[in-house]
Amino acid sequence: MPPTAALPMPVQALLWMGRPVEFMQRCRKRYGPTFVVKLPVFRLVSFSTPEPIRQIFAAKGDEMHAGGVNRILRAIVGSSSVLLLDGPEHMRQRKLLLPSFHGERMRHYGATMAEITRRSVASWPEGRAFALHPYTQDITLQIILRTVFGAEEGAQLAELSDALKRMLAAGEHRIALAPILYLSEHPEAERRLPWRWLLRNRDRTDAILYRQIAARRAERDTGRPDVLAMLLQARDEAGEALTDVELRDELMTALAAGHETTATSLAWAFERLLLHPQTYERLREEVRGAAAEPEKLAALPYLDAVVKEVMRLRPVVPLVGRVLQQPFTLDGYDLPTGTAVAANIFLAHRNPDVYPEPDAFRPERWLGVQPDPTSYLPFGGGIRRCIGAAFATYEMKIVLGTILGACDLELEAQVPARIVRRAITFWPEGGTRVRIRRRAAAAP
Repeated sequence: MPPTAALPMPVQALLWMGRPVEFMQRCRKRYGPTFVVKLPVFRLVSFSTPEPIRQIFAAKGDEMHAGGVNRILRAIVGSSSVLLLDGPEHMRQRKLLLPSFHGERMRHYGATMAEITRRSVASWPEGRAFALHPYTQDITLQIILRTVFGAEEGAQLAELSDALKRMLAAGEHRIALAPILYLSEHPEAERRLPWRWLLRNRDRTDAILYRQIAARRAERDTGRPDVLAMLLQARDEAGEALTDVELRDELMTALAAGHETTATSLAWAFERLLLHPQTYERLREEVRGAAAEPEKLAALPYLDAVVKEVMRLRPVVPLVGRVLQQPFTLDGYDLPTGTAVAANIFLAHRNPDVYPEPDAFRPERWLGVQPDPTSYLPFGGGIRRCIGAAFATYEMKIVLGTILGACDLELEAQVPARIVRRAITFWPEGGTRVRIRRRAAAAP
């Protein structure tokens, strides 16, 4: 077994929940790139070098499972979510979902993404500093509601948006992780306090979603471009469609995996850019003239490099985990069945053997370079790589480029934001506080 962090388990758990970045960096410095963290639910073996990460991502479905590690999300995404399934059930669900998020479909969503972003920017306050993150949250939520859930403008969109905001707000703070962790091990506790309060808004949201699914099943028009329309038409190899419960769980998975993560990445993007004026101006110059055309934005090389570097230096999800279903050798260590292992995204992205000056924000490192999937893993890897990776990357480019074309921002204070944990994501403390220096002139 690799070296285990020497601190008592309660101390390790508190550090992981409160100061995870400092804790991981301390462990790597003291124990090397592979070490064991003792958490209340399980012991986790963390790997951050290419070869063991390659082995984790290349493992067969009967060698390692991910559902057990992801069960922390069960209370929100449901037991039928592709995140919680393993084996043949996981592969069935994945095959049904993949066409809906294929990269070629992105062009159908670009205009909607840009429209939602421009509308949001027009509402941003003038003459004072404000936290950017709540606005990027609203942008990504509205994008998912329109392009994935298929919600239409008006009362339907407002009702679903309000319900989802209430549900997400209940679980976004650091303190919420403790009851959610407990629920992952004790689902029977859902109807007790405080979990009953935590999940009340989820149940309200579910009622709205099931009404929408029923209404969409009753429609004869199958020409809608949204993801829900495609999922309603999807059939597996046996000709079976997704059930209402499966549809609900996959819609909630798209929300959980694609809303807060992209919103936080956008907040990090501006935190990084505004601390590096030359990079910020170079990107604004590239975006100039293309901001009104999503397809041109998506093809800009420096914008692509900036997005990659933001996700390298500030990964929103710090690691991806697996549970061994049989004995396995990783990084020279013989690990028994039941061991929880993780590809540590945060530390892998700071490996000095792979990335010169790993702590420096240098988008130029990605120009003309394709990422190595064992060293660059913001979306995980292998057969469980995030299905929405192409969607999220495209969305980041469109939203980031549209904002840059609409206004010129500055930070309230020229100091780096501390990385803090917000539920299960790594967030810029304060939400990236900015002010508008000037807005772009309105088109004639």
